[in-house]
Amino acid sequence: MKSKFLFVGLLLSMSVMADNLSKYVDPRIGTGDHGHVFVGANVPFGMVNAGPTQIEQGWDWCSGYHESGKQIIGFAQMHLSGTGCGDLGDISLMPAYGDVEHSRKGLASDYRHETEVMIPGYYRVLLDRFSIQAEVTATERVALYRFTYPKGSNNARIIIDLENTVGDDTREARAIRIDDYTLMGYRRSAGWASDQMVYFCIRFSHPMHHWLSSGLDANYGEATFEVGPGDQILAKVAISPTSEANALINMNAEMPDFNFNAIADAACQAWDKQLGRIQATFRTERERTIFYTAMYHYMVAPQIWNDVTGDYMGCDFKVHRGADFTNLTTWSLWDTYRAAHPLATLIMPDRMRDYAHTMMNMYYEWGELPVWHLVSNDTYCMVGEPGVPVLADIILKGECNDIDAEKMYEAIKASMLPTEFAKNRRVPLRGKDYLAELGYLPYDGREGEVVGKSMEYYIAAWAAAQVAGKLGHKEDSVRFYNISQGYRKLWDARVKCMRALDMKGEFRPLPENFNPNRQTRDYTEGNPWQYTFLVPHDVKGLANLMGGDKALADHLDALLAADSDLGEGAAPDISGLVGQYAHGNEPSHHVLYMYNYVGQPRKTQKWVRYVMDELYTDQPAGLCGNEDVGQMSAWYILSALGLYQVEPCGGVYQLGSPIVEEAVIPVGEDKTFTIRTHGGSKEAVYVKKYVLNGKQLKGTTITHDQIMAGGVLDVYMTAK
Repeated sequence: MKSKFLFVGLLLSMSVMADNLSKYVDPRIGTGDHGHVFVGANVPFGMVNAGPTQIEQGWDWCSGYHESGKQIIGFAQMHLSGTGCGDLGDISLMPAYGDVEHSRKGLASDYRHETEVMIPGYYRVLLDRFSIQAEVTATERVALYRFTYPKGSNNARIIIDLENTVGDDTREARAIRIDDYTLMGYRRSAGWASDQMVYFCIRFSHPMHHWLSSGLDANYGEATFEVGPGDQILAKVAISPTSEANALINMNAEMPDFNFNAIADAACQAWDKQLGRIQATFRTERERTIFYTAMYHYMVAPQIWNDVTGDYMGCDFKVHRGADFTNLTTWSLWDTYRAAHPLATLIMPDRMRDYAHTMMNMYYEWGELPVWHLVSNDTYCMVGEPGVPVLADIILKGECNDIDAEKMYEAIKASMLPTEFAKNRRVPLRGKDYLAELGYLPYDGREGEVVGKSMEYYIAAWAAAQVAGKLGHKEDSVRFYNISQGYRKLWDARVKCMRALDMKGEFRPLPENFNPNRQTRDYTEGNPWQYTFLVPHDVKGLANLMGGDKALADHLDALLAADSDLGEGAAPDISGLVGQYAHGNEPSHHVLYMYNYVGQPRKTQKWVRYVMDELYTDQPAGLCGNEDVGQMSAWYILSALGLYQVEPCGGVYQLGSPIVEEAVIPVGEDKTFTIRTHGGSKEAVYVKKYVLNGKQLKGTTITHDQIMAGGVLDVYMTAK
């Protein structure tokens, strides 16, 4: 780490590097194993994620990059980070020398990790095949490349590749020469996002010697240049969701010149500003690196999805002009409603207006709140109604007051009960008609994964009940609360697991040798062990269902002590196993904090610290599952602070075992909330007492209002 940053200091004029938090970020964390993180240049929440795309394809290349990859085929402007599905990789540039075959294999160049430099806002690598050094930095909507060529002649070229991406297919594309320096075009594709359109404008620092393209519908083009030995060609690439003209407007607004070092410096400072939303100190460099790298990964998304003019492409595939909020995309809500969004309400309340307006406009344009929104499409990936707890949390915490709360509640009702309230009948029901009629999704109906889907709907229904209650809709509140209690119907006391029911309310027949370790078609990326605890909204109710607090505690003990064998055919997402607790996948993320509810907080403290110490590392394989667009990182950030919001909304945080020495969070004008630990060490993972503003807390909770009021939480640690 130290040698890397000393070397980078020679490359860039980043005068603030010595003082900023970016130097603690290691973007290599999560590039190995199954982390699927983005590698390249971006700024926080930027539309552009510009970086290398490798020739290899498959599950571990969902972001286009994996530590094991051997060849690079180009540098694309859009990449996902941490997802379990692949897409994007749009508008790729590949610097080359000499004749190159226009194909995925034909473009490929070997590279070595030793020549790579990765820091927030900047990426560099040497393409061994061409002996070309490639560098990239970025603003929110524009990438800037600097290609250094080894020798001179008009054999130097940059290939525009609109064909080879990450998991999608080109429907139509074009790149047209506007003048000697400028190209414009678009790419329309089908993949995880079924109908994606992105427009671009490319401007070079040198005039094109030739522009070679096979016509208006070409998927490839070549710009050749006259260069001398060591000459550099710079290329600005702006993108837009709405038009080529707006891509040019974005470019002129954000990057009027080619001052690479200044742009890279500004990108680093943009990261430093956002990372500074939590200013923390740690006992070890390892912990600090993991923490600030988690902050970095957490701040990739949700991403900007509008132009500097405010224009954006809506879910109705119409251009909406001049929005007065920042429209966002890349909403991995099934993952992120659990920790990433509650963390945002704490450290980024200024962004909640954009979150709320984006979600509401998706509702107006399409008919329901988003499920998994990607570049104007809802992919409907994963299950449940995860947008509901996110919007409910914003409402309950009062973090978007310029939208009528009744309007937001209308969106929640339409999303939860579409047969009654949805105005757009194109919205898929996804089993919610069964939910309204039966209180669960039956396995002999038209839906699969019925336990996973039902359990997620119960969580969303509880969130809806909280909003209805706050707004005085008592009948609705009771109705949604009753739906949220449906998990009780799925409890099969014979095997102490949540199991599927049929239309008559009878359990699926038990197999002769029932094994809760085995995933079946009734569960979503999980098995009966994991889904039995997916009741974050009513932990005490679950305890009563099981036979009391001790019964739930014993069941948690059994989960953590169970055999980790999943058998054949289990989803690879079920990872990071401690017994059958699966930290690598989101349905388990609240589970360790459930000990707090049953009077055994020391076990929460022990196991949360174990996960932080053992399942997060400062190595490429430092994540035990997909990063999932910030959720894995958010769990670590909150747990490192000693907080976690188990209930899906409302602002009651369970207290755990913080690893920070001190963390300062700005929470308003001239206000901060500070967490300080006393007597902490690798062994001292238990908490003697929590003291808020000089008064010892009773119990193991703190509220959102208490945190946002500012003050100091002192946590006294012990090894015994």
